[in-house]
Amino acid sequence: MSTLTSPEKTFFGHPRALSTLFFVEMWERFSYYGMRALLVLYLVQPLTDQNPGLGIDDGVAKAIYGSYAGLVYLTPVAGGWIADRLIGLRRAVLYGGIVIAAGHFLMAVPAEGTFWLGLVAIALGTGLLKPNISGMVGKLYTEGDDKRDAGFSLFYMGINIGSFAAPLICGGLGQQYDWHLGFGVAGIGMTLGLVQYAIGRRRLHGVGDEPDMPATAAERRSMWVIAVVVVVLVGALVGLFSLLGQPPVTAVTSSVTVLILLVPIWYFWRVLRTSRESDDPRARPKVTAFIWLFLGAAVFWMIFEQSGSTLSLFADNVTNLAVTSGFSIPASWLQSINPMFIVIFAPVFSAIWLRWGERAPRTPVKFALALLIVGASFLLLIVPMSAYQDDGTKATVWWLVVVYLLQTWGELLLSPNGLSATTRLAPQGALGQFLALWFLATSVGTTVGGQIAAATSSDPVLSFAVCGGMAVAFGVVMFTAVRRINALMGEVH
Repeated sequence: MSTLTSPEKTFFGHPRALSTLFFVEMWERFSYYGMRALLVLYLVQPLTDQNPGLGIDDGVAKAIYGSYAGLVYLTPVAGGWIADRLIGLRRAVLYGGIVIAAGHFLMAVPAEGTFWLGLVAIALGTGLLKPNISGMVGKLYTEGDDKRDAGFSLFYMGINIGSFAAPLICGGLGQQYDWHLGFGVAGIGMTLGLVQYAIGRRRLHGVGDEPDMPATAAERRSMWVIAVVVVVLVGALVGLFSLLGQPPVTAVTSSVTVLILLVPIWYFWRVLRTSRESDDPRARPKVTAFIWLFLGAAVFWMIFEQSGSTLSLFADNVTNLAVTSGFSIPASWLQSINPMFIVIFAPVFSAIWLRWGERAPRTPVKFALALLIVGASFLLLIVPMSAYQDDGTKATVWWLVVVYLLQTWGELLLSPNGLSATTRLAPQGALGQFLALWFLATSVGTTVGGQIAAATSSDPVLSFAVCGGMAVAFGVVMFTAVRRINALMGEVH
């Protein structure tokens, strides 16, 4: 396998190959966030509307969104293994992009059956693409390169350029004209990303062409057994929840939630067992440190990923979106606020980390601050939500602007730095799998957040208080454990 040992500083001081990955991920995020901006709004839109949706209850829609988004970040567990052990990072990204594009085009068909099938395809394709393109970014830098964090911050800015444009284009078309038109335009975005990937292949210089640790025949058979067990387990859970009286859709979301919670427990048990047998004495402490980061990230995304559900419905139902007497902005447009702030502040944070160098706060401190900030953002919404419940007073859009600003700062403290730390804490030959686990933290947080939002749907103030309070509490816990976590991480900053 070839790696870049002397990066050519041709893309803002970073390897030129970063530009290829930057634009591929930008278009992939355009496709995903374009669909995401419409998903819950389409689910709850009445069947009798001029632009009809599926007419699903708000609470059920939040649970569906949480479980689906959880699946999007669960599938990278398999996608990382497939890349590491079977086909390599580069092919995994290519095949994943093809499946994602197909999923969006299925959702563009005005039929409920193809809509659900498209969602499944996007979840599967994202599992192949999402962890492995980040793994390729990590391989562009040598171990100990101070530019690594800055490179991930730049990569993260590319993600959010696509995320900014998507709600404006796909959201506007979907809400104002036809939902399926919006879904189709999202598919065009992923197709453009695939074209970019093919054009820029030579810049990668062989990075990710081959699997790091090819699987044996026995390991391949084991993975098929695991796949069958997962399918049987989900089917059994759906049957159990149905017997307990849950409607079919709710039974599926509950089953997915249980599966998502079981996977990291099983996975970390295996990783810890393997690290115990490793010749590297630092392997097990680093895995333990990563568990701390995993838990912190899960709590963070529990709140942050409700942007597409709880905050989207807050914008649609509680926020005054009127610009003039004859025009109101679509609620989906407000989901462009966070990526807009990312584009503004990502270079600022990147410059700060470069300027501070070794004096910058270590990753656990950044995580603790991020949790306090994102928790405060939800606690803040108790004020306008209480006023709306008391007398029907609609909130000004500035409440959501401030919330998204706080969440942006928290995201920039946690996400790019956590992603970078993951690539350095991963044991030899397990980079793709550890990056999959990093995204699995989003899966756990998102699905738990969806269940909390669904359970408290009748009392949004309680929902904001529970989620915000949990984040603040865990942020305080991480602050008290900073020295312990730093010791476990060793030389990883």
